[in-house]
Amino acid sequence: MSNHLTGGKANVALLQESIRNELLTLVDKCDGSKVIVLDEDLNGPIGLVAKSSDLQAHGISKAFILRGGRLPLCDARNVIFITRPLLKLMDLISENIHGEEKSKVRKEFHIIFVPRKSLLCEKRLKNKGVFGNLNFIDELPCDIFPFDSDLMSMELPHAFKEFHLENDPSTLYQAAQAIMTLQDMYGVIPRVCGKGVAAQHVWDLICRLSLEPRPGRQTTAAPHIDQLLLLDRAVDTISPLATQLTYEGLIDEFFGICNTTVHLPAHKFAQSDDEPQSDMIQNKKKVVLNSGDQMFAEIRDKNFNAVGPALSKKAKLISSQLDERHGDKTIQEMKQFVARLSHLMATKKSLATHTTIAEMIKEVTDSTEFLDTLRAQQEMMLCVDTDKVQPYIEDCIAHKESLVKVLRLICLQSATNSGLKQKVLDYYKREIVQAYGFHHILTLTNLEKAGLLKLQDRHRVYPVVRKLLRLTVEDGNEVAPTDMSYVHSVYAPLSARLAQHMARNSGWRNLADVLPLLPGPTLDETQATGAQPHRRGSIDSKQSTGSDVATKVILVFFLGGCTFAEISALRFLSHQPDSNVEFLIATTKLINGNTFIESLMEPLPVPS
Repeated sequence: MSNHLTGGKANVALLQESIRNELLTLVDKCDGSKVIVLDEDLNGPIGLVAKSSDLQAHGISKAFILRGGRLPLCDARNVIFITRPLLKLMDLISENIHGEEKSKVRKEFHIIFVPRKSLLCEKRLKNKGVFGNLNFIDELPCDIFPFDSDLMSMELPHAFKEFHLENDPSTLYQAAQAIMTLQDMYGVIPRVCGKGVAAQHVWDLICRLSLEPRPGRQTTAAPHIDQLLLLDRAVDTISPLATQLTYEGLIDEFFGICNTTVHLPAHKFAQSDDEPQSDMIQNKKKVVLNSGDQMFAEIRDKNFNAVGPALSKKAKLISSQLDERHGDKTIQEMKQFVARLSHLMATKKSLATHTTIAEMIKEVTDSTEFLDTLRAQQEMMLCVDTDKVQPYIEDCIAHKESLVKVLRLICLQSATNSGLKQKVLDYYKREIVQAYGFHHILTLTNLEKAGLLKLQDRHRVYPVVRKLLRLTVEDGNEVAPTDMSYVHSVYAPLSARLAQHMARNSGWRNLADVLPLLPGPTLDETQATGAQPHRRGSIDSKQSTGSDVATKVILVFFLGGCTFAEISALRFLSHQPDSNVEFLIATTKLINGNTFIESLMEPLPVPS
């Protein structure tokens, strides 16, 4: 059980343990030596729940990534494919199996589908002539993976596109299944609120699934989660489009965080002799980012302007603690120092790593290009000249800067202006097609279908919602914040503001004038739990101050992805001295503005 998963009121480590046990039970169905072949997109998530030592203890000698052609050379008797139910992956598996037909070593093949089997996939395997080669076909029903003590992700990067662009509700069915799994583990959630079309769809599916028998599942009698908030990403498109200004958010913006891991240029780091070789891959240094790293846990949610002082303060503290060894000490004091030494050295190493990362980020954030982009975004969020063609966007197009950056700015202007005037929209379209190619007409069409680009409504929604929910705070303190707006310096994520009001009022009360302005239906439902809510008598700040108010756990489920800045905003709310709420966050995928736009872009045409 991973320590970084156990810090919350709802113990997320239970989810990790459940998935790992189910996976190892399936693996144990095979007798003899084994290798696993992983769908590449499952490599990270499976690695979060089962360590290589766990797999080796159950007879798995090697793990390969699923590729076409023949399998890598191995003498294992059993080959276990762990894959998502996608037809293109069935073609790769078929190539692997056919490639082993000439092998001198007789192999037995097995497939574990994640999260569920697919009749279409089985039919494809039959058509490819390999279905009969499979000894068993099973499923690992894990719809959601634990990332941290307060964070879970389904790792479905195209959830927003599939529902809002392609009208495919498959990912929402998986989200409903994930919520049912969490309710099996932590008890039925008594109160359910939500906003948006996707939220309504997921709630309808939950109602249907709750009527179906769930064999082998034991629902906890007492609820550990008090409320569920379902948020459709379409309700708040501004938050992912705005540049994140927290430490973790900027790492994701510039380098990309995948499954709590980031790969950075190795030459930027001083490599020590005891550096694990696995941390250095193809001139990249692998850095794991979760609360297991105490240094990272302290700074990840800070505005980047507060990170430098925090690192400097920590460096002075460690230096002074290490200098203690030079003073006169008794045997007992020396023994205590030696006991702390390994922790001090680990902290020192972590400090060096994050100092290097912060320096790499600062190189970008100090650049004129970054500051100009940030200024343009903040003016839009403050409703400054949002109904005109933006000169900065014109310049970006003229210099053929990244199309993703240009589209991100235009979509942000559309979101903050409740759409664009016809002549402004036409101008942007014409310039983009001329500068980047005619095939991007399809990309622009996708953005329009998904609601990120649209003609201006008669009613200007954002300026009204901005004032009613106090979405912008111009005089906020970034180093010692008193409001969540520090995560974007001037803008508080709309999603987090909704969660804040819901937590404060135990529902949607006092938001009657705001909710009708936002897209999609509003939910406020209750579920019968059959038990009194579980109240945890914990030794925490609430009890130490004499408060007898029990901490309430709210699960915020983002349908269509969420950003690290939104997570930081929710953590900020949880950590306020007067807060009696702890937020548990689940999402279909962790995203940033670039990945959000890229998921909706059409790929370049392949030359014939």
